[in-house]
Amino acid sequence: MESFAFILHPLSVADITRKYPLTARIPAKILEGLFRYLPPLKVAEITGIHSPHACARGWFVSCSLTSRQILELPQDYVLEKIIRAGEKAQSLGAKIVGLGAFTAVVGDAGVTIARNLKIPVTTGNSYTVATAIAGTKMAARQLGIDIGRAEVAIIGATGAIGSTCARILAREIRYLTLFGRNEKKLQRLGDKITAESGLAAQISSNLPQTLTKADVVITVTGANDAIIQPEHLKPGAVICDVARPRDVSRRVAQERKDVLVIEGGVVQLPPDANFNFDFGFPPGTSYACMAETMLLALEGRYESFSLGRDLTVAQVDEISALADKHGFRLAGLRSFEKPVTQEQINAVLERAKRA
Repeated sequence: MESFAFILHPLSVADITRKYPLTARIPAKILEGLFRYLPPLKVAEITGIHSPHACARGWFVSCSLTSRQILELPQDYVLEKIIRAGEKAQSLGAKIVGLGAFTAVVGDAGVTIARNLKIPVTTGNSYTVATAIAGTKMAARQLGIDIGRAEVAIIGATGAIGSTCARILAREIRYLTLFGRNEKKLQRLGDKITAESGLAAQISSNLPQTLTKADVVITVTGANDAIIQPEHLKPGAVICDVARPRDVSRRVAQERKDVLVIEGGVVQLPPDANFNFDFGFPPGTSYACMAETMLLALEGRYESFSLGRDLTVAQVDEISALADKHGFRLAGLRSFEKPVTQEQINAVLERAKRA
């Protein structure tokens, strides 16, 4: 049987207390400080991952650092903790390991981790891009936006993920704006898009101006703080925030009920999939980065498929084809760690009309 593991970590102290309720009495700062000294642990066994073509089993392995610690502690220390978690995955019998949440963005995005393990590593970024685009299209349809005729903006367009999103979307849209800080890189990307698709993309280094006219936004910068604020956005817009740390301020969710912010798509897994662990998703669904690790295992593709900060359109197309082959599909949308409901979408539509 094929096998895989996936490294996860608590996003915040609240995740620790949800998993270990008795720790709720410990002050948050002390608990976070103590938790970092735990060794990597097998959190759960993943069963029921099969398709008409193959079967796989897997494990969730914990890295005992919160998101804040991964961003703020010395990088060498953080990488060592993730490598130890990868070694735990190896000892369980995993033939490939996926990096979850902030473990995929620290340092060189998995390259150093892969060098120090005997099994391949993937960040899941290829399938993350595929589902982000699919989720953005789904959200646009539900808000009555014809993405083919809409004003689409890619924020952080010169990065690996942003440029790949732009090149894929350029196949089917008419109006595209590329935002970034380096105009020469933006122009090179624009020229490449024109050569590939015939679309003449606009380039911009003015973020508010770019956002106020955009019906659809995909944002994936490397900013340390949120750069998209409530006052920047057009009523009725869809914003897909692929960045970690987030590009979209939480103020947007609080103050702009007339826009829809999503994190990308939720993936529907094969019907018998069982994580034996609750990370806040409906049963049988997962993040795209988790799903990419499973897909590679089911296919017997034990290679570091998505690694580092380079990404290609071919990789996204290939992992999308594997998802179709093994029966993985887009199931729904999430916003600020919670499922997007039809009631939310209806409310956005109503407020956008009033605006």
